[in-house]
Amino acid sequence: MVESDAVRVLVAGGGPAGMATALFLIEHGVPVLLFERGEGPHADPRAATYHPPTLEMLERSGVTAELHERGIIARRWQYRDRREGLVAEFDLQSLADDTRYPYRLQCEQHKLVGMMERRVAASPLARILHGVEVIAVTQHAEGVEVGVQHANGRSDQFDGRWLVGADGGRSVVRKSQNIDFRGFTWPERFLVITTTFDFETLGFAYSSYTMDPQEWAATFKVPGDGRGIWRCVFPTRPEEQESDLLDFEQAKARLAAFVPESRQGQVIHINLYAVHQRVAETYRRGRVLLVGDAAHVNNPLGGMGLNFGIHDAYSLADCLGCIWQGANDALLDRYDRQRRDVAERYLQAQTISNKKTLEESDPQRRAMQQAEMRAMAADAAEARRYLLRTSMIEGLRTAATIT
Repeated sequence: MVESDAVRVLVAGGGPAGMATALFLIEHGVPVLLFERGEGPHADPRAATYHPPTLEMLERSGVTAELHERGIIARRWQYRDRREGLVAEFDLQSLADDTRYPYRLQCEQHKLVGMMERRVAASPLARILHGVEVIAVTQHAEGVEVGVQHANGRSDQFDGRWLVGADGGRSVVRKSQNIDFRGFTWPERFLVITTTFDFETLGFAYSSYTMDPQEWAATFKVPGDGRGIWRCVFPTRPEEQESDLLDFEQAKARLAAFVPESRQGQVIHINLYAVHQRVAETYRRGRVLLVGDAAHVNNPLGGMGLNFGIHDAYSLADCLGCIWQGANDALLDRYDRQRRDVAERYLQAQTISNKKTLEESDPQRRAMQQAEMRAMAADAAEARRYLLRTSMIEGLRTAATIT
């Protein structure tokens, strides 16, 4: 059967980018039907850092206030050296004249999705279907038709004016439009070890990046069940076996090699994933649009991927809201130009640079980088310029200048 209600936007995927798209669309008075193949938010370790612009975008809905109730404010973040300790500390308070939220806020991704979903589900403009996956897409002059499969195997079709693909890095929506996903995959996978050990007792900021040519590390604190837990990200070698990497005893040993005191805590979760750097060749093909991981993927160093997807959603919802009020759909071409440009110039460039900085193997270059970091952190004007970029404010300002 075909459910016909063409005066709405269809959204494929109920992760952060998809749910944010729905949330921002209903704020613009646009009706939404969202398909999510899962039965609820995934609670395994994923992104957990929110930058200032993201908090501003989520403010109107009340999500930002709830994030503050349930999350952890990280005003400072650090670069460290595995042998030498603290290299430089950056204080986001230097952005106080640029944003209402001069800090990072840390709270697990699945909690954010739940916050947004409750608000979307409560709106008369929105409908969410769980256990439903988009498997086929057909465009026509006035809209799109999607074929879906329910968890029980039943098939259905739905109509809408536009379709937003927020269905992840393996996006069926993107593939249905033959949109190339350009870039590369890093040879090493990233290992995330979650522990109860409190790195703050050793001087670590709530967000820290530790440089080392053999094995760098990124550590950050998330709320957990309210007592606070720490996630530690390590690179792995291509030859390491998955069964070994996911072994709790070996994970404890890896943590202890990094910080011997970590044996005082417990390892409570281990996750392993491949890491990609890719951007779709276009974010728009006719009435099909892309946001989030369907449009771009990157390594997690710097906590930018989730935020960038929400920024996509905010920009796209603004365009569709204007179109709903009668504006020309050429606004969507501008959405593509703006978001794809900053994905390549800022998201990809910054996250690749972050990784290369942490793993720099040349002693002289590493010493020079660290000296530059110290000098930058000590210079208020230079620190602000650097934080504008790493906090994603500069990229949004640049996007706004693209017509």
